[in-house]
Amino acid sequence: MKILVIVASVWMACAAQTASRSASPPPAKPAQTQTKTDAELERAIRARFAKSKIAVNNFQVRVQGGIATIEGTTSVVQHKGAATRMARGAGAKEVVNKVKISEAARKKAAAQLAHSR
Repeated sequence: MKILVIVASVWMACAAQTASRSASPPPAKPAQTQTKTDAELERAIRARFAKSKIAVNNFQVRVQGGIATIEGTTSVVQHKGAATRMARGAGAKEVVNKVKISEAARKKAAAQLAHSR
């Protein structure tokens, strides 16, 4: 009986491997043939910021040559990284993040880190 169970499990594992190899690969994403102008990219980034929680920060965005520069101040440490990710997601080829984190936010993050250790 034990041999039958072992043989059946080996057979199922081999069948699963064969099925996964014969499955067709996922379709490739079409290449972007059209790049956004700096003005379009800037509008896209601002729109993403406006739809998110980081809108309260009123970050300033400038785009030149596809490179987005973000400036401002935030009282939430995570908003700085979120701004960079959103700008890249909108199509910026590079992001210069000059967002400053408030001293209160730095102290709060340090206290939480110390508390969790």
